[in-house]
Amino acid sequence: QVQLVESGGGLVQPGGSLRLSCAASGFTFRHLLMSWVRRRPGKGNAWVSDIDGDGSRTSYATFAKGRFTVSRDNTKNTLYLQMNSLTSEDTAVYFCRAIVDGRTYVGQGTQVTVSS
Repeated sequence: QVQLVESGGGLVQPGGSLRLSCAASGFTFRHLLMSWVRRRPGKGNAWVSDIDGDGSRTSYATFAKGRFTVSRDNTKNTLYLQMNSLTSEDTAVYFCRAIVDGRTYVGQGTQVTVSS
């Protein structure tokens, strides 16, 4: 079955960095576009970034451009999100997302808290 397991969240000071990971299994990872989405406190889900199957094309939400970098290692079936220059507005639960055979899957999420 499809499994997505995020990790790497935590408490970081404003201006700091974190790298999130998403370990994927149960599908052919290298064939699929993968996404990061987030849910800020009291808000709905917001798309953060996409990366295509071979990692050659990426896209970012406006708030993520220039600060976040999405990447993947298809030999490890793992998706990453490097986040720099974090602000309190980035406090959220971050999820990786995959659409497999028309069905959307997300992991349990990893909490990122940006606070001094």
